Amino acid sequence: MSVREMMLKGERFVIEPQDERFPKALASIPQPPKRLYGVGDAGALSEGLAVVGARRATPYGRGCAKRFATLAAERGVVIVSGGARGCDAVAHEAALAAGTPTVAFLGGGCNQIYPAENAGLFQRIVNAGGAVVSEHDWDFPPKPYTFRARNRLIAGLARATLIVEAGLPSGTFSTADEALLAGREVWVVPGAITSAASRGANRLLYQGAVPIVDDDAFADALFSSFGCLKVHEGAFDAANEGKDELCSGEEAMLAALRAEPLGMEALRQLAEAHGPQHDAFTWLMVWLAQAQRDGLIAQYPDGRYGPCPALRMAV
Repeated sequence: MSVREMMLKGERFVIEPQDERFPKALASIPQPPKRLYGVGDAGALSEGLAVVGARRATPYGRGCAKRFATLAAERGVVIVSGGARGCDAVAHEAALAAGTPTVAFLGGGCNQIYPAENAGLFQRIVNAGGAVVSEHDWDFPPKPYTFRARNRLIAGLARATLIVEAGLPSGTFSTADEALLAGREVWVVPGAITSAASRGANRLLYQGAVPIVDDDAFADALFSSFGCLKVHEGAFDAANEGKDELCSGEEAMLAALRAEPLGMEALRQLAEAHGPQHDAFTWLMVWLAQAQRDGLIAQYPDGRYGPCPALRMAV
């Protein structure tokens, strides 16, 4: 694809701090940009949620980026990210699928699309009412140092930054640093302690970031930062598909465990029978964690699950 073919088509804007369209959120960060060059709708530059993660994302990281970006976008929250490979691109795609504007900040000028493979994604962002933006002139080439500087704009435009996956060291980790410098919240999805891709994320949790351990924790964080947001028709459909069935499924699981302790294989079979059809195992693992947290069940020394001793005596 030639440079001309990669040129973004759409309305172009250049805005400076004195322009009423200039985001107030960016005017207050350390080292605010002197001007912003963009393609698309300058009105999309509103305070949103930054969703960032590893470029070499694992399936877990990509799945979390899609899940939480979708849930936020379906509540009308603008998704802000960097258009990079991996988690960034997935977050933008999720916002587009939800029909909510998304903003991509580039490391170079808007005529210097990087990565080139995401040119189609950037054009769809513009076409859908979002914006592709840079603090550099149109033809400024992307350089290694410009991406770290770009991260302060991603974090600065957002009320909170969600880290879905980050190694050590990483550009994603630096975005969290920029969010803290700007006085913004940092939310983090935990990862396995054995995963190199999650070392940075887990370190942020150790340092006091807000843990996003499930959909409920994410919804609580959204409400805290964004207030009562308009829920679009169909919002949270993916997370709440078959809600009544899930409630009855939880009751069925608890009844089975009250009857006798069960191992993981038996639990998986029950989940496939009573849980959501699209991802029964994930639903099972989330339910097990929540039920243990609530004191409804316990894991026994032999690995099986059953009711807590006190609950067993009460029954």
